[in-house]
Amino acid sequence: MTLEIRPVMPKDKPQWAQLWYAYLDFYDTTLPLNVYDETFEQLFSDNPYSPTCLIAWLDGRAVGLVHFIFHAHCWRPEGICYLQDLYVDDQTRARGVGRALINAVYQAADLRGVPGVYWLTQDFNAEARRLYDRVGEATPFVKYRRPE
Repeated sequence: MTLEIRPVMPKDKPQWAQLWYAYLDFYDTTLPLNVYDETFEQLFSDNPYSPTCLIAWLDGRAVGLVHFIFHAHCWRPEGICYLQDLYVDDQTRARGVGRALINAVYQAADLRGVPGVYWLTQDFNAEARRLYDRVGEATPFVKYRRPE
């Protein structure tokens, strides 16, 4: 098993799209087609607050992705990192790929001098939460949002 975690490249769009479609499908979500294109373009922006993507390759096959975003934070002058999307394909789960992707985000945050990394998940996502309980700590916060 050869696992490689690396930044997404323009040539990876088909593999990235397949993984992101699967991630959104897991959450019963679809987006307009232009959002996929615009999101992929943002991954290559020079804006330091645009999302970043890493893709996990296992034996030459794209098997997982993580999107993360650095942003300002009123309590942390150095800023903070939001791990927005994490996905590992069904056939590859429980093989350390998710942990490796999270650790790669931790490393990217450390390189940027931003020790704080946070993420959200749905309460029913028990499989992912088993991993998250090993690599992070749950907080008592409850998320609210503006009604649509």
